Amino acid sequence: MEALLSKGLRVSRTAPFCAKRAQFVFSRAQSNSVKAKSAPSAAQPSAGASTPPTLTLSWPQYLAIRRNKRTWQTVSTIPCALLGFFGGAAYFGNLDTDPLKPIMGIDPFFFYGFCTVGCVGLGALIGPTLGASIWRYKNRNILSLIDRKDHEFFQRIAKNRVDASLQSPTHPVPDYYGEKIGSLHQYRQWLRDQSKYRRKALLPEE
Repeated sequence: MEALLSKGLRVSRTAPFCAKRAQFVFSRAQSNSVKAKSAPSAAQPSAGASTPPTLTLSWPQYLAIRRNKRTWQTVSTIPCALLGFFGGAAYFGNLDTDPLKPIMGIDPFFFYGFCTVGCVGLGALIGPTLGASIWRYKNRNILSLIDRKDHEFFQRIAKNRVDASLQSPTHPVPDYYGEKIGSLHQYRQWLRDQSKYRRKALLPEE
């Protein structure tokens, strides 16, 4: 009887320790599961914060954009020149002129005619600038890419073109600034023209 009582006392004394130990193990396992769940969520922002891929322009795309720019400049030149002509003709045609009083030693009709032609030239100069401005506004989303490619393109042009000291007034370097290049085929042809001109300039035919 006494042995049973002493055994019961020992069991009752160790029971709280077992309960506390089980509670500690359970709470530790629960904290580990919470950490395991929070690990993917913590890694998710770092994956989302990765830098997006850089956008680039291929050479065919860039040269097609250059060709489109030249088209805009050419198309806008015609209406601006016509506007200059009609504006100059309307203004100088309505001025009172005296044929007996020359202007700067020139007959008034010829003088006003030259001024009208000057208005046409001014319109032709403004046209490409206006067309380029419209074109830049149209392609404003990729202007940084175009400017970067422009810099690389002009570096290639400056590297491969003929030295300006080799040209003559009667035989200039063909397309010195590469303005007519609008495709890879035209670029290769430009390289061949530069090489041909360089050979003729350095090794003149006897």
